[in-house]
Amino acid sequence: MTVRGQMVRFALVGVVNTATYYGFYLSFLVLGLPYVAAHVLAFLPAMTGSFFLNCRFTYRTRPTWRKFLLFPLTNAANFVITTSGVWLLVDVAGFSSRFAPLLAAAAAVPLTFVVSRTIMLRPETPRTRASLIEAVASK
Repeated sequence: MTVRGQMVRFALVGVVNTATYYGFYLSFLVLGLPYVAAHVLAFLPAMTGSFFLNCRFTYRTRPTWRKFLLFPLTNAANFVITTSGVWLLVDVAGFSSRFAPLLAAAAAVPLTFVVSRTIMLRPETPRTRASLIEAVASK
């Protein structure tokens, strides 16, 4: 598995993730939520979907509880960059709140890839190897 291949798959997952986020974001705007609240709420389902897609498709690794719990770190930087970017683009630069998240998201992609790759491909110990899917299925 090459880093270049991972980057391409990461970008494709990013497109799906962004579409998911943007669909939720626009829905929350239509419901009358302020744009920052819509941004925060839309981020959560998009991040969860991104975790599972990146496990299976990008890095071809099993989803584990450890990875699931660490995965928000991959999005922490993304969240700070996109939230700041949305605010700067809308309130400072005068962009439309409908399109600002797409521009802000582009700035966060490189850092998110590096952190994501580090978490997803970190060697696991037998104690942390339990598959998230197996754990949920056994309940």
